[in-house]
Amino acid sequence: MNNNTHSSDVIVIGGGLVGSSVAYGLLRQGLSVTILDGADDTIRPSRGNFGLVWVQGKGFGMADYARWSFGSARQWPALRDELQAQTGIDVELMQPGGLHICLSEEEMAQRVDKLRWLESEVGDPAYRSTVLSRDEAAEHLPGLGPEVAGATYSAMDGHCNPLKLLRALYSANIAKGARIHNRMQVDAIRKDGGIFHVSAGERAWQAPRIVIAAGHATQQLSAMVGMFVPVRPNKGQVFITERVQPFLTHPTNYVRQTDEGTVQIGDSMEELGFDDMVRVPVNARIAARAVKCFPVLANARVVRTWAALRVMSPDGFPMYQESDSHPGAFAVTCHSGVTLAAQHVFCIAPWVATGLRPAAIEAFPATRFTPETEVKPYGI
Repeated sequence: MNNNTHSSDVIVIGGGLVGSSVAYGLLRQGLSVTILDGADDTIRPSRGNFGLVWVQGKGFGMADYARWSFGSARQWPALRDELQAQTGIDVELMQPGGLHICLSEEEMAQRVDKLRWLESEVGDPAYRSTVLSRDEAAEHLPGLGPEVAGATYSAMDGHCNPLKLLRALYSANIAKGARIHNRMQVDAIRKDGGIFHVSAGERAWQAPRIVIAAGHATQQLSAMVGMFVPVRPNKGQVFITERVQPFLTHPTNYVRQTDEGTVQIGDSMEELGFDDMVRVPVNARIAARAVKCFPVLANARVVRTWAALRVMSPDGFPMYQESDSHPGAFAVTCHSGVTLAAQHVFCIAPWVATGLRPAAIEAFPATRFTPETEVKPYGI
């Protein structure tokens, strides 16, 4: 063995929300973990996350994803409590229920059809949403604008501070003994005698199991261990206002007020490759919709704006795959790193640790795709 090669039970490639969540779950299993994270200029969806812990509406066309998201939301309080006990960091989880706001009757009708399909397919009495008129929605959201047609409400929904979540996971992983190596660009993965050898330049690591949770690099790295894991970027723009007096007690699909009093706004989805530049016309459309929803925002000053690139599969749903040709190599990718954090800690990590694939993820193999797979509308 090369004297510069470091050994552990598992190597996790990717230190964002998905990789850090899986790593934390593996450390809970008593395994030693090495995390290889990219450079500061790596495209990082985790730093641009909206922060919703969201269930309603997710999984249209694939009820298994609705169940998966619902199960994660239910486990989130346990994750919050455990991380705070480990690190002293409060990730500011609040689950008062959330509202999806609609600005037209047509939008309302489409929304209701989607939710009714999901409720019938999920088949869990606790999985439900309520259709609200504009006046009924205003009882939850007193500042609601007159142009709002109505909303749907679900007690399943909430939000957290995604940067505090990332920080808490990082701190918890360090406290549990993880070795974290930053500014590492993995350039080779090979398997020899049941052991994976991972290199980044002159640095090398080895372990009997690896997890590839490297965001937009997942497809390239997974191919090194015989997996086709197709991902592509989807651009979303977000901006933050100055601190304002509390006016939102519930998160919505477009607007949420953070624990610090700022207001986070964003609802765009664009197919522009790896372009992560902020475009003023897109922000203007986002702002116009937000002001229609909450006129009080008309005079709020914007203090920060950014664009982030979601990690999307061809159908918008997660991919969880163990390599057939290189057993012990796992790919884990999704666009909902916040909502699904609890599942990644409590369900995905034990799968990696034991090799026993849970029934809850049977619908999400990467093998459902081929290079010829048609890109479908997102089911997010």
